[in-house]
Amino acid sequence: MSSGIPVEDSCTKAFHELKSKRNVNTVIYRLSDNLDTVIPDFKGNLTHDELLKALPATETRFVVYDLVFATADGTRKDKIVLISWCPEAAEIEQRIAHSITLSTLRNLLDSVQVYVQATALSDVEYDELVSRTS
Repeated sequence: MSSGIPVEDSCTKAFHELKSKRNVNTVIYRLSDNLDTVIPDFKGNLTHDELLKALPATETRFVVYDLVFATADGTRKDKIVLISWCPEAAEIEQRIAHSITLSTLRNLLDSVQVYVQATALSDVEYDELVSRTS
């Protein structure tokens, strides 16, 4: 497992669709059942509340999210965020595989502007994500 876990090409294609076409705002990836590949789990548009509900309590996920927010002066901004979702209730094998894969995924997903490691929903609350963009 230490040599890295491959990421399916469809994962990078989904990311580039979010980044360039902007017709989706969320891409969620997961580890395959045997923990040997990163595969797409969801691609579409989610509100922030829907995103929080989509994060499983006992499984890891990687989320690319187009965060839209307003600055203090009212200017509309958006940042592409990579969330490493690794809840403490996840099985240790899954947490290890997830950790090993994070750097590979970060290297593949160019143009990610904000990285967030999350173990609880409070780590990915809207205000928390916005505070990490500056």
